[in-house]
Amino acid sequence: MKHLESRMQVQCVKWFRLQYRQVGDLLIHVPNGGSRDLRTAQRLKAEGVIPGVSDLVLFMPNLTHHGLFIELKIKPNKQSEHQKKWQLMVEAMNYKYALVYSFEDFIVQIESYFDNA
Repeated sequence: MKHLESRMQVQCVKWFRLQYRQVGDLLIHVPNGGSRDLRTAQRLKAEGVIPGVSDLVLFMPNLTHHGLFIELKIKPNKQSEHQKKWQLMVEAMNYKYALVYSFEDFIVQIESYFDNA
């Protein structure tokens, strides 16, 4: 499943950077997940890795939000408790949070976000 999410993420980022060239580099991936050995995991935690942080972050405000956090999932996967907690925290800080289950969902979320720019 993770491999499918990764492929979808690559497709989403590629599309975004082609569609929104002027701000393409404002959409970034947060390399927060994945399997790691204990030493690497400890180092990354000390560096600031936090469980639940979204896969993608768009550092661009619109009329109603400071930015957009995007969590990518392949059905039937669901958010973890850490991801739900993260969603509540960022929404409380006036960021938009989108849970996306397909490339088409991603396009809808991005276009909706930009329609409110």
